[in-house]
Amino acid sequence: MAYWLVKEEPTKYTFEMFLKDRRTSWDGVRNFQARNNLRLMLKGDKVVFYHSGKLKAAVGTALVIAASYPDPTASEGDWSAVDLQVVESFENPVTLAQVRADPVLAACALVKQTRLSVMPLTQKQFEKLCKLGGVQ
Repeated sequence: MAYWLVKEEPTKYTFEMFLKDRRTSWDGVRNFQARNNLRLMLKGDKVVFYHSGKLKAAVGTALVIAASYPDPTASEGDWSAVDLQVVESFENPVTLAQVRADPVLAACALVKQTRLSVMPLTQKQFEKLCKLGGVQ
């Protein structure tokens, strides 16, 4: 099992919308490194959902329910998508400031590669985000 963080602008797709939808296709990614990370995702991998933009906080978790497949929203190019199912909402959003201040989280790609929209986490980082978010 692997662990991931996906980022989304709340003006485009909110975690509340994801909670209502229960599942979604994670498509529309147009960055090669993020695309390569999507291609590494397997069914059963765990995911943290992060709101970028003004909020800048991890807000919940999801599960990969379908591994990488060609992105149906791509009119050209070699892009990929995965399907995610919502798991739970964090009781306490975990802000970017909290991530930067935590020794376990400070080394994650969220701090090091701020523009990357799909990134790996270690199991320890995933668990720490969940703990700070008030879920286990």
